[in-house]
Parts: sequence; structure tokens; C-alpha cells
Amino acid sequence: MLELKPEERAMLDGKRGKATRKAMEIITSLGEIYGAKRLIPVSSVQIAGVSYDNLGEPGLEFLSDMAVDGQVRVLTTLNPAGMDLEDWERHGISPDFAKNQERVVDAFAKMGVMTTCTCTPYLVGNLPHYGEHIAWAESSAVCFANSVIGARTNREGGPSALAAALTGVTAEYGFHLDENRVAEVKYEVRAILRGTDDFGLLGQVIGERTNKAIPFITGISKATTEDLKSLCASAATYGGIAMFHMEGITPSRTAIPEKTEVVSQEDLEKARGKLDDKGAEIDFISIGCPHASIGEIAQIATMLDGKTVKNGKTVWITTARPTKDLAVKMGYYDKIERSGAFLVSDACCAVAPLKGRFKGLMTDSAKACFYARGKNKFKTEIRPVEQCIREAVS
Repeated sequence: MLELKPEERAMLDGKRGKATRKAMEIITSLGEIYGAKRLIPVSSVQIAGVSYDNLGEPGLEFLSDMAVDGQVRVLTTLNPAGMDLEDWERHGISPDFAKNQERVVDAFAKMGVMTTCTCTPYLVGNLPHYGEHIAWAESSAVCFANSVIGARTNREGGPSALAAALTGVTAEYGFHLDENRVAEVKYEVRAILRGTDDFGLLGQVIGERTNKAIPFITGISKATTEDLKSLCASAATYGGIAMFHMEGITPSRTAIPEKTEVVSQEDLEKARGKLDDKGAEIDFISIGCPHASIGEIAQIATMLDGKTVKNGKTVWITTARPTKDLAVKMGYYDKIERSGAFLVSDACCAVAPLKGRFKGLMTDSAKACFYARGKNKFKTEIRPVEQCIREAVS
């Protein structure tokens, strides 16, 4: 039986406004479905379902209704939109789409949401601490928060994340509870992982084998933040994984499962083969799914400095706007844009309206390959970042 505190009951009874009542109805319904005994406060929220390409008019109508009197109670950020909110015209976005995308973002802004549109909120200020309860929706960020940071969140849907933002609470079930954060299968990695593409392939292998079970990963001595965000993105995309433990890398503590599986170099190469389409005509190169860090942008700027993107190629480096602003100050933006590549903020290749614009995508992201194929019908190739840039300029 879900027990409510007086303030929670007041929200459910409509004493804090219509939007807050609707939000509390969503949260309590989920709590009852999953057998939660109480609601718990959250310190931050990250909302998915921002691109108009995914929302459409029905989703926008829901947001507009909630924005009539709804106001967020905690730090809340957004997932990527369908376009760079300032430079959309340069990236082939139609005025009609831009107008509707701006309506979506305006609705969130009216509710007090920070309109920093990124799938890596932990890189731009929405950074919870170990053990903190949050309500995040983006699958790669959920996996990163639970696994790498050690915060606690379920994979929220867009409406339930917004509901948590408007009430400041969520139901205590799933990954908020210790007993649901225990590793279930051990993966011994016997392969050399050289970069973000290899970590993405590892996430693909584990995701497809595990099917939402919590992995305990061994055999990896070093992993950067960029490597881990790539792993999180593909594990979530290909297996619905919302949490993993990595020996010597992640902060969570768990018993080591007896069941053990091996991930070999051959397994990674087979995974790469699945994402490499024969005869792919690469006319689109995209890096930054999840959004690129300032370190990745600095590396790419150096690679592109003095080079020129070939005719017939479009290059996107996607990132959060605060990161783009820093890249401008550091001179990285100029080096990238002078080459003919684009440093795109707010959006990414997985949610922008790109269908029909390109034939083949080369990327370092296993997640980007999944959406390029399924959503946009592109052929794909997954390669290290360095090879992606060589393809663009050589």
C-alpha cells in the first residue's frame, strides 16, 4: 500500500495546481503498479522526448497543458532536440520543423526546465553524487548514473520524468532499492579495447546476451569517461541495461556472480561485422552520440585543423550547448568549422529529422548505428574516431 505524506496528498488532491495533480497521478500509479511503499525525494531530473520528430502534435499538446500552471521543483534538464536551437538553418532543418521544435522547448522553459538539450547532463552541471536518488529518462544517461556515478534512478519515460520534476518525488521501486542493484552475470573481457567504438561494441555484445540483467564486468584495467559513456549507450540500446558493475572502475559494490561468460576479440569483431553494411556509401560522418565531451572536441579539432571536408560529405560533431560555448572560447569551434565540418549543439543524429538526406553513416557509436538503420534507413559503418575523420577529409 502506497503511503503519502501530507504534502504529497495535497499535490494529488489538486491543491498545488492541475499540472502537479496530473504529475502526482502518474507517479502514484507507477508506485502502485510496482508495489512501492512510499515516495522519495529526487535531487534532479532529466527528461527525454524533446525532439518534435518524436513527439509530434500529441506530445506537444500534453506538454502545453502541463505548462499552463506546472513548475519544476528540482534541477531539470532536457534530452537532445531535433536541431541546433540557434544554427538550425545551416544544418538543413526546415522552417516548419524549427517552428514546432521551438514550441516544444518553449513549453519546457515555461515550466522552469533548463533548456540545455543533451544526453550527457552529467558533463554540463546536472551531476548527482553517489547514492543520490534522481529521476532520469535518457537510457544512456540512466546507465551512466547508476553504474559510473553510483546514483539511483529507474529509466523513466518522458511523462514520468516530467512528473518527478513537477513534484520533486518519485516512487521507491526498482533501482532505488539495494536488492535490485545486485550483479546477476559476470562477463570476463578477453579483448583489447582501444577506444569508444570498441567500448560501444562491448556494450552491444553484453546487451544482446544479457537482456536487462545486471552485468559484472572484469578484465578492463582502464576506461575513460568517454569510453564509459559509449559503453552505457550501447548496452542500454541493445539490451535495455540500466546498470552494470565494472571491477576496479565503478564505485558500486556487489557480490560477484557465479555464472561467467567470456567476451573475446572475436566476439567484438563479429559485433562490428553486424554494424558494417556491405556497399555502404558514406556521405554522413557523425561523432557525439552520446554528446561529445570537450576533450573529444579538442581531439577532433586538432585532426581537422588545416584540413578540408571532401565534397559530398557532411560531418556533424554533436554536443551540449555549454560544451559548444566552451569550444568557441578555446578556438576548437573555428578549427572544426573552417574545415567544413559542423559543431552542432542541442541535437544529435539519433533524433534529428534526417531521413532521406543521406545514404550511409560512419560513426564511432554503436547506438548511432542502431538509430541510423532503424529510423533513417541509412547503411552504417562503425570505426574509431580517427578513421571517421580520415574518411571525411582524405
